[in-house]
Amino acid sequence: MREGQAGSLTLDDIATAHFRGYFAKNSVSYHPELDDCFYNSRFLELARDYWGAEYAKPTHMLFNVCGPHHSGLSAHLDAVTFRGVRIENSPVWLQNVMGKSGLFTDYLVKMAQVITWWYRGDNGTFTYWPHGPLGEPQHLDHPLWNKGVVVQNESMFHRGDPVGRPEERDVPGLKHRSLLGYEADRHEWAITTDGDVVRRYRPEEMRLLVHWNAEVFADMDEVEKNMDHSDDLTHDVVFDRLLADMRAHGVDVAEPSDPLHDSDFIRALIATYTIAPTTDWLTPTAA
Repeated sequence: MREGQAGSLTLDDIATAHFRGYFAKNSVSYHPELDDCFYNSRFLELARDYWGAEYAKPTHMLFNVCGPHHSGLSAHLDAVTFRGVRIENSPVWLQNVMGKSGLFTDYLVKMAQVITWWYRGDNGTFTYWPHGPLGEPQHLDHPLWNKGVVVQNESMFHRGDPVGRPEERDVPGLKHRSLLGYEADRHEWAITTDGDVVRRYRPEEMRLLVHWNAEVFADMDEVEKNMDHSDDLTHDVVFDRLLADMRAHGVDVAEPSDPLHDSDFIRALIATYTIAPTTDWLTPTAA
């Protein structure tokens, strides 16, 4: 492989100084002291009201923590979940191709999120496209201290904007295995790579995001379909439908022998169903 080809990339080439952890996952709270947050009746009410639905259950709660760094330029969708095709058994690229194709809306698992920020530094705001990727974006601006939104990030393009001033964002020595921790004796946060400190942050530079997620069900019929798996998609059905749709639109694509790993087929899928917001409205400061 020649230097510079896509195949020579490693995880270190795409690592950013954005660190994530989970407070809860698969409807299980990992920390009993946070049960009142994860199983919060007000959050569940917000999720049901968002959809006009009868039922909801919390699924996970994660956090992102970072200081100034280079990331946040790309608008994206979170992994779109369908009955039978979920993050537990499917790659994110397939979930998002399915979402963008519009071919599987009858199998969509409804979601709603409550997302909250604590941040007093520069930039690091939230941009979102409530009217679709070709519509005008909107901006959740400062102050971001204990400010939250109710969203559906699987169907709304969004991005966490770059954090800090541009001249503060470099993190030399950052690797995909780097760690972030708080040093109480110095009252600082530090990124370490293999035990060596590569970047320090003052507490006021740090940005904390907490993301709570719920699955939402319109009625008891939808609850039962989700719980008993009586109306789930399979990968075979998904790929048959995608292939038929691509060919109906004149896309010349070969039958894949292993559609989850055939790189030519995956590239054809992504190219066919790609849609994303333009970012030519960005100002130098925001970038």
